[in-house]
Amino acid sequence: MKVLVIGPGGREHALVRALLADPFVHEVHAAPGNAGISAIVPTHPVDAVDPAAVTALAESLGSDLVVIGPEAPLAAGVADALRAAGIPVFGPSREAAQLEASKAFAKQIMAAANVPTGMARVASTAEQAADALDIFGAPYVVKDDGLAAGKGVVVTADRAEALAHAQACFDAGGTVVIEEFLDGPEVSLFVLSDGLNVLPLAPAQDFKRIHDGDQGPNTGGMGAYSPLEWAPPGLVDEVIARVAQPTIDEMAHRGTPFVGVLYVGLALTTRGLRVIEFNARFGDPETQAVLARLKTPLGGVLLAAAKGELDRVERLHWSPQTAVSVVLASANYPDAPRTGDRVRGLKKAEAIDGVQVLHAGTARKLGKVVSAGGRVLAVVGLGDDLAAARAKAYSGLAEVKLKGGQYRSDIALVAAQGGIVVASPAPSPVTAFSAGSASTPAGE
Repeated sequence: MKVLVIGPGGREHALVRALLADPFVHEVHAAPGNAGISAIVPTHPVDAVDPAAVTALAESLGSDLVVIGPEAPLAAGVADALRAAGIPVFGPSREAAQLEASKAFAKQIMAAANVPTGMARVASTAEQAADALDIFGAPYVVKDDGLAAGKGVVVTADRAEALAHAQACFDAGGTVVIEEFLDGPEVSLFVLSDGLNVLPLAPAQDFKRIHDGDQGPNTGGMGAYSPLEWAPPGLVDEVIARVAQPTIDEMAHRGTPFVGVLYVGLALTTRGLRVIEFNARFGDPETQAVLARLKTPLGGVLLAAAKGELDRVERLHWSPQTAVSVVLASANYPDAPRTGDRVRGLKKAEAIDGVQVLHAGTARKLGKVVSAGGRVLAVVGLGDDLAAARAKAYSGLAEVKLKGGQYRSDIALVAAQGGIVVASPAPSPVTAFSAGSASTPAGE
């Protein structure tokens, strides 16, 4: 099987590595890729959000499967063009990708499917935003309704900051979704779908804030780990039964079947699990940690999803080891990241047993690797437990040198110290989206 991976980031580097490990995949290409990807597979300088260009490349390569990594090509309809050309593609259509492209749309789907989520209101003016903030109270949660590369969310106790973020979205021509704050630890679960059937991967936890102790602004993600030893028994089964399958069923019922990976972002609140958000693709940096543990060949599973044959796939097999990924970001990230700085020590880091270096925002300049984005790379450590995996990841990161580079030193630290406790949920109604006045319970 020949596979084409679309995208330039760390998630795509992880996908390429996993596909190369599949004995049934004989050739992998990427477009546009990055410095790390280009070192292991052929890359092509194609605009990833141009449906015609991606389709032409896939046809010229004779691709048996196209895997779309980022959200922008999905929102641009790249998957639609590939399907119209008869090319199997792992990634939802433009309409189905609205589950990520519009948070308001996602809330509507959750309400229709009776999926447990937080109360929310859509606002398009400062007055509406102020009213919603007063209804829900602090901490305030304000989300840009559209795509924002994981950085369009502000969670703050400062009402003025919340209003300022809403106004910035309005000034850019957008709307916002304002939600109640959800307490409890967060969990990310990737669920593969062929439009009807679903298959979960292993859950992970990521870290959005730029600084230790969950301080500073939100980012696209500064690290992650998997599995979650502290997660309640039966969590994955509950998410499938109450969230993923009802959502996929609702999308199919509407005539917009979702084929690809549904990223379910969850909060394990004192009232039970609640969906924070949906994404329509693999998350970054969770993918780096999750795929590092996957033993089942990935290519065949993704092809089965693309062809509507996921029900034929047996359960997935996982390494008993734990994986921790830590992101190295460039200077000034997430505001105005500096690029063009030399990245050194990559070979030393990769030479450490149990360490992977997955490139994200990198490029080659005069034969050298330089930074080319906000999140430059992730170092993944594999170990027999969380402490060992953390030690591996940080030992690899210590070898990598980037002027002005920044990373968190506490990825997975609280979990490694046994500090995450999930409270037994108290019975409560499921809350759902309302586009009108105050949000109302949807019932159990």
